[in-house]
Amino acid sequence: MPSRLRWMGLRPQELALIAITAVWGCTFLVVHWAMEHSGPWFFVGIRFLVAGLISTVIFRRVLRGIRWPDIAAGAAIGLMIHLGYGLQTFGLQTIDSSTSAFITAMYVPLVPLLQWAVFRKRPHTMAFVGAGLAFVGLLLIAGPDALTLTLGQGEVATLLSTLPIAGEIILISVFAGKFDLGRITIIQLLVAGLLSLLTMPVVGEGVPAFSWVWVVAAIGLGAASCLIQLTMNWAQKSVSPTRATVIYAGEPVWAAVVGRIAGERLPATALIGGALVVLGILASELRIVRRRDRVRSDPPPERG
Repeated sequence: MPSRLRWMGLRPQELALIAITAVWGCTFLVVHWAMEHSGPWFFVGIRFLVAGLISTVIFRRVLRGIRWPDIAAGAAIGLMIHLGYGLQTFGLQTIDSSTSAFITAMYVPLVPLLQWAVFRKRPHTMAFVGAGLAFVGLLLIAGPDALTLTLGQGEVATLLSTLPIAGEIILISVFAGKFDLGRITIIQLLVAGLLSLLTMPVVGEGVPAFSWVWVVAAIGLGAASCLIQLTMNWAQKSVSPTRATVIYAGEPVWAAVVGRIAGERLPATALIGGALVVLGILASELRIVRRRDRVRSDPPPERG
C-alpha cells in the first residue's frame, strides 16, 4: 500500500476504526441521558431500526440480488448487536459509568481467546500483549471504584453483554469480504432493531411516553450506528478481530476526552490508562521476529 495512505504506520482501515471508536466514546452520555425517558429495549430497537432504514436508502439497489446466505450472515451479526447493546443499555440503568466501563472491558481479552478457542486460529503474541495493555488501561480509566463489584442485576447484565460484543467483532471478521457490504449492513441493523422491540413484551417493558429526548437521541444514534456498522463491515475485511478489538478499547479514552471538554477533571490514573490503551494499539501491530527467521530473510552478500 502506498505510504501516503498511512499515518503513524496505521492503514486507512485502522484509521477508520479509530474514528468510529471516537464516535462510540461520544455516544455514552447520550444513551445515559435517553434512559431517563425510555426503556432500554425500546430505545435500542428504535435506534437500530432508524440505522437500518438509513442503510436501506443508501444501499437499496443491492437488495434485488439478496440471497439466503446474506440473510443468515446478517441475522447472526444482528443477534449479537441486539444482545450486546441491549444488555449493556439495560445495565446502565442501575450501575455507574466506571463500573460499566470495567465490566464491558472484559471483551478486550475475550476476543483473542474466543478466536483461538472457536476457530483454532491463534493470534500472534504481540496481539495478546496489546490486548493486555489495553485492558489494564481500561481498568485505570474506570477508576478504583470499579474494582469493588457487587453482582447485582445491572452488573450481571453488563457482564453478559461482553460475550455478544466479542461475538459481533469475530463474526464481522468471519463474514467480511464474503458477502455484499450493503446487504449485510442492512440486515444486521434491521434484525437488531426488530429483535430488541420483540424483547419488550418478554421482559415486560412498555412503550414510553413521547419525548423529544429519546426521539432525537434515537435518530442521532441511529445515524451513528449506521456509520459505525458500515465502517466495521468494511474495515474488518483486512483488520484481524484481535487488532480491531484493541482499537475499539480506545472508546473510554474518547469518552474521557469528551468529559474533559465538558468540564470534568480527569485523575492522573485515567490519563495513564489512556496512554496504555494507545500503547496497546501500537503494540498489537508489532511482530516478534526470531533471529533465524531474520537471517533467513536477509539478502545474500554481494560477491565482489
